[in-house]
Amino acid sequence: MIPFTQLRIVFFGTPDFAVASLKALVDAGANVVAVVTAPDKPAGRGMQLQASAVKQYAVAHNLLVLQPEKLKASDFIDQLTELKADVQVVVAFRMLPEQVWNMPLMGTINVHASLLPQYRGAAPINWAIINGETETGVTTFKLQHAIDTGDILMQHTIPILPDDNVGSLYEKLMNAGADLLISTIQGMAEGSINELPQTPAANEKHAPKIFKEHLEIKWDRPVQEINNLIRGLSPYPAAFTHLNGKLIKIYKSHYVVEFNEEVYGEYETDNKTYLRFSCIDGWLYVDELQQEGKKKMDITAFLLGFRAQ
Repeated sequence: MIPFTQLRIVFFGTPDFAVASLKALVDAGANVVAVVTAPDKPAGRGMQLQASAVKQYAVAHNLLVLQPEKLKASDFIDQLTELKADVQVVVAFRMLPEQVWNMPLMGTINVHASLLPQYRGAAPINWAIINGETETGVTTFKLQHAIDTGDILMQHTIPILPDDNVGSLYEKLMNAGADLLISTIQGMAEGSINELPQTPAANEKHAPKIFKEHLEIKWDRPVQEINNLIRGLSPYPAAFTHLNGKLIKIYKSHYVVEFNEEVYGEYETDNKTYLRFSCIDGWLYVDELQQEGKKKMDITAFLLGFRAQ
């Protein structure tokens, strides 16, 4: 047994999702000996170099920051070796080579935003909502060769509410993952964690990266399925369709199941309070949208300047 605060921890992460876990470690008094994050990248109109969210937090808290271009580079491997980490933590980071994840004696822990083995992959939050799940969660597990397949350490379940979208669920899972990470490392330090190999799940679902072809709304689908797609892509990258020849992104909607039609994809509006599209079994009502070249707005504001054709 090693006291939690004496464990030498190297943290790997890049976006906001990872900051919550890094902050939880720092707040708990963990000995974070280094933070590994992505190199600074040009961003914004001026294309100025922008540090990752994790780097910004690490610099503000005087943590050693490493930003390797290549994770197999000999100088980076030498730096990691010199740090003599007891355990490494990975949250929202790119795939690690075995030479890196197999380095610490206690292994490398990943925090994943699903209840593994369900929703392995890059976009578990999106796909859980798109597929209409009513619950999800976070998992801590040990890294091994195949992605998201290592032994499970701990899990925590969270309900997906009917009005949740990716933004709201992201926040819940981010904070739950941070809490679970602390419990996991404390349990490892105490020797109280029982590692469980992942076994194949019935009706196993995957969470591949989201591409443009996933974003366009297909109106020949059940209206609840379309509503879930909108929730599962909001606020980013957003589901889209076309209205009077112009692309619109839909961020929020609600629906009514009330018929079985062969006509779908047509819209109706009273030009005051509602805009709705026909699906094969009901109406999809648009609540918040953005037309190309304009700002995001609620449906009432949008209809002030809209004329049906």
